[in-house]
Amino acid sequence: MSALLQLQEHGQSYWLDNLTRGMLLDGELARRVEAEGLRGVTSNPAIFHNAITGSDQYDEDISRFSAQGLSVEEVCDRLTIADVQGACDLLRGVWESTEGLDGYVSLEVSPHLANDTEETVREARRLHEAVGRANVMIKIPGTPAGVPAIRQALFEGVNVNVTLLFSIAAYEAVAEAHVEALEQRIEAGRAVDGIASVASFFVSRIDALADRRLGEMAAAAEGDISRFEALFGQAAIANAKLAYRSFTRRLATARWARLAGHGARPQRMLWASTSTKSPAYSDVKYVEPLIGDLTVNTLPEKTIDAFRDHGRAGSTLSQGVDEASRTMERLAEVGIDLGDVTDQLLAEGVEKFAVPFDQLLASLGERMARQPAAVAVSSEVATP
Repeated sequence: MSALLQLQEHGQSYWLDNLTRGMLLDGELARRVEAEGLRGVTSNPAIFHNAITGSDQYDEDISRFSAQGLSVEEVCDRLTIADVQGACDLLRGVWESTEGLDGYVSLEVSPHLANDTEETVREARRLHEAVGRANVMIKIPGTPAGVPAIRQALFEGVNVNVTLLFSIAAYEAVAEAHVEALEQRIEAGRAVDGIASVASFFVSRIDALADRRLGEMAAAAEGDISRFEALFGQAAIANAKLAYRSFTRRLATARWARLAGHGARPQRMLWASTSTKSPAYSDVKYVEPLIGDLTVNTLPEKTIDAFRDHGRAGSTLSQGVDEASRTMERLAEVGIDLGDVTDQLLAEGVEKFAVPFDQLLASLGERMARQPAAVAVSSEVATP
């Protein structure tokens, strides 16, 4: 059995961290679902920027929407929603067969709203209604302003993929918002068994920044630098394992047992940013150690290919937790403030999504200006 399929035996689903019009039309996404056990799709502004600007498969729709007098923002909206709808329809069977556990496709609110609670709620509500699929998840960043938006969206019945989580404290704030939303629904007489959410905890970016700081410290140090070198590539996995410990402890409380009695589902942890950034590390470094019950790993194609080829599946996530705590202590001892690392990554993460979002709008504006006024036959995957 493929290592990809074996993940399910250890309680983990893997989702594809990419979405293009091409993979919907040529059957690639369907093949991954049917033959390789793919159980979900995530997208973000960078993914849509690469998909739309790198393909001519959107040209007919761009021409048609331009002829209708739509703005650049409206055209972008139509294109991305159509792709998400198409992927949702393709994954509907997974959603049904897993009784709503998997089969989700994620669509992100504008990254420019990361620090605006009310506008984030409005945008999450709008996108949820526009897609009109039960298996869509709306991505909301786990910023301080995002937490109350997450709680409100979940209360309203919007499935939420919380993104840009780097620190355990930020994860715990999001997990609390999830529980509070479910409790508020019960108090309001609403069902909770149909509410789905994942908490996307970013991994490899933590090592990238922590390693850079460790390298700078080693270069400036006098004498033995082995204490710095020993910590290269250690922060991210340790951080994730300790976050998962927080997750399992939350599920063991009487508070969660009460919610589960009403049919509530856990907000599964999702490992994001799991491609290996450093050539010095294994290309499955952020997959093999993070396999465990009630988790998702969202993977780009290259990492999926690598894990299929030589990855090993096992229940690894609960192993080495004490060592993870010691790793955090050693990082602090040499001067690595992980809180400062995760704060920087959060700020950078918002910007890394805002830049491609703006680039996509600029590129679309240029393409719309070049389109003929005649209405072309649509190649839409789905109608928004």
